[in-house]
Amino acid sequence: MNDTTAGTPKLSWWRRLSGGLKRTSSALGTAVADLVTKRKLDRAMLDDIEDVLLRADLGTEVAVRIADAVGKGRYDKAISADDVKTVVATEVEKVLAPVAKPLEIDAAQKPFVILVVGVNGSGKTTTIGKLAAKLSAEGRKVMLAAGDTFRAAAIEQLKIWGERTKSPVIAGAQGSDSASLAFNALTEAKEQKLDVLLIDTAGRLQNKAELMNELEKVVRVIKKVDASAPHAVLLVLDATVGQNALSQVEAFHRTAGVTGLVMTKLDGTARGGILVALSEKFKLPVHFIGVGEGVDDLAPFTARDFAQAIAGIE
Repeated sequence: MNDTTAGTPKLSWWRRLSGGLKRTSSALGTAVADLVTKRKLDRAMLDDIEDVLLRADLGTEVAVRIADAVGKGRYDKAISADDVKTVVATEVEKVLAPVAKPLEIDAAQKPFVILVVGVNGSGKTTTIGKLAAKLSAEGRKVMLAAGDTFRAAAIEQLKIWGERTKSPVIAGAQGSDSASLAFNALTEAKEQKLDVLLIDTAGRLQNKAELMNELEKVVRVIKKVDASAPHAVLLVLDATVGQNALSQVEAFHRTAGVTGLVMTKLDGTARGGILVALSEKFKLPVHFIGVGEGVDDLAPFTARDFAQAIAGIE
């Protein structure tokens, strides 16, 4: 296939995704291959396969289901590593297909307000910048609000993304009130009849109560300007935190009413399976996944591609 074909971006993203998930898929693949080459399939082998899946953070329910599916009709028979990979991909896709949903911007809401939440270091500000780039490229007029007022670096980072995407940025001094900033940004975006307002928020999880109170205040203040807002609340999760992602979803969902997930840093971990465990438990839409720092490394989430990449199917 030459580089001028329409399929090239899809392929290069697939290469990045399967490359990014290599640490997860090869940890799974190696362990499975070691298990299946030595003996015929029995209960002990299925238990071992279950353990391998749990170590990849796929979650108990999914691990049990996959092990059961592997065992179906195969007792006392030889089984190949590829057989197991196929079952893993099929079962993972079943979990992910219902949650793989694009982020839909309702053009009737002007501006469509997207509140972006998550702990420090999850990639929130970068995700906002990449989303701004995507939305601007679609011809939408976007505004960015630097609501993470505690980190000067976050404010500066957002200003750089604003320049890159030619989007106005509303920012205050470091330490200023983030709820007031959100209020001013939404008022301004309404006046300018902009299409989308992306609001960054602080993510200091070491003082959870304070952070969550502040987040509640931001949501309350947004509703004073537009009772229907925020129209989307995106939780950005860092895949490298593994099981900790489960408690993050619980905390942010309770406080801010998360409507969808973005998972970043899938290229830096052997724990990519956590996305499967989250999908099984919370059933929240997964809009985007990230496998790198570039603007094109945040892509819409597709269940089949992810399932095959995590199973290590080339």
